[in-house]
Amino acid sequence: MDMSAVALGGLEQAQVQLENAAISLAGAAGSSSSASSDSVDLSAGIVALLSAKNDFAVNISVLKTADQIQKYAIDIMA
Repeated sequence: MDMSAVALGGLEQAQVQLENAAISLAGAAGSSSSASSDSVDLSAGIVALLSAKNDFAVNISVLKTADQIQKYAIDIMA
């Protein structure tokens, strides 16, 4: 499988994770449940957001590396 395709799939998964975390955080902000459950929900949401951020960064790095490898391969063949 192409490295670029793997990275793009990872970016799509990170986008879904980000959207789910945002929905979770938006729901937690509007809920009126106890303070302890709100803080747990917010903590989990923040962790999910940070995880999505890291996933985006890693997959962008993979895309950049795949691009460099393709450029080197073209230079070698030329």
